[in-house]
Amino acid sequence: MDIPDISSGVGVLDKAAVILGALASGPATLAELVAATGLAQPTAHRLALALERHRLVGRDLQGRFVLGPRLGELSAAAGEDSLLAAAGPVLTSLRDSTGESAQLFRRQGETRICVAAAERTAGLRDTVPVGTALPMKAGSAAQVLLAWEEPERFYQALQGARFTATALSGVRRRGWAQSIGEREPGMASVSAPVRGPSHRVVAAITVTGPVQRLTRHPGSRLAQAAVNAADRLTRALSHP
Repeated sequence: MDIPDISSGVGVLDKAAVILGALASGPATLAELVAATGLAQPTAHRLALALERHRLVGRDLQGRFVLGPRLGELSAAAGEDSLLAAAGPVLTSLRDSTGESAQLFRRQGETRICVAAAERTAGLRDTVPVGTALPMKAGSAAQVLLAWEEPERFYQALQGARFTATALSGVRRRGWAQSIGEREPGMASVSAPVRGPSHRVVAAITVTGPVQRLTRHPGSRLAQAAVNAADRLTRALSHP
């Protein structure tokens, strides 16, 4: 690949930027990284390891270098205002079309935070108040926020979780998750991923209600609505 000349005059920073730019094309072994960047092997290896320490670079299951989770977190933080600005109308539309409460969750360390919500306008309200922190061990939103996580964090987060790696594989395949009494007895939910410009999952949009209304198979009724709402937010982030 051709590396553009964007020299800043700070050599080590320029070389680190070249490595990140090369990894934007996909996973790379050390040899492939050297070939793509033109850096000497010791330099490429040293910088890649340093970037890995800062979580700007990670590894896939084959041990190849990949872009790290910190980049997604920084991207999500940069896009937070546009995400929240677009979330209100989307959540209101989702609530109105399903008749159920709708929330937007973002991951923060080992918890997920409700950053926006639309309550039901009548009857029993099942929403989670904005600002509520919930564990990443249960619930359809937690499944969505973990399903596309990098391998190391993925398997660490599964320890003590109410769902399994097999379940999260199903989430990746379907593009949505459902939960029946997983976090709270008698409650059910369906969630879908919201993606940032880099295609990384930055949030989960969720429809929540009692099992007696959502049934034991909430996805059959609500998955398409949740996915459509998540896609609207994804498009809003891609074209702010």
